[in-house]
Amino acid sequence: MSRPSVHPVEAPPLTNGGAQNYGPRVRMKDVQGMPGTRGGLVLRLCQLAFAAISLCVMATTGDFPSVTAFRYLVAAVSLQCLWSMSMALVDIYALLVKRSFRNCRVVSLFTIGDGITSTLTFAAASASAGITVLIGNDLNRCAVNHCARFESATAMAFISWFVASPSFLFNFWSLASQ
Repeated sequence: MSRPSVHPVEAPPLTNGGAQNYGPRVRMKDVQGMPGTRGGLVLRLCQLAFAAISLCVMATTGDFPSVTAFRYLVAAVSLQCLWSMSMALVDIYALLVKRSFRNCRVVSLFTIGDGITSTLTFAAASASAGITVLIGNDLNRCAVNHCARFESATAMAFISWFVASPSFLFNFWSLASQ
């Protein structure tokens, strides 16, 4: 027979001190934009679309390989396209099986990947913006170059980075809240 001091039979008395009575912990609801949510999937698809547009516009110009910053932009948005497409597929899978990502290692992988790809995209877009300003405003060589295409590809890369930043922040927030 068990003793009440080891296995209490009665419920412990409630205290009136509000700070001491917390109750059971409740998990935070999924915020739209986190991995495995519809908002997260929309962010991934927007990242993919803007990076793909930037890549296509830059690749259709014949003289982009002559400038290192433009080659860097093509490489960065190519990586952004691959990362966003793979993460969109993971989000689609998570939505189909109705699971959310709460594993610390998986969320760490998403956070690191989003941080790296968004940083590379931002750096490449900034470098390309500097070159387009140099070509257009300082050298006045837009007549012989494809300034409008360079500017649009750079703008699409900036928009892709702007959409990738919330993905990184939501992943980082999810990782920090665990």
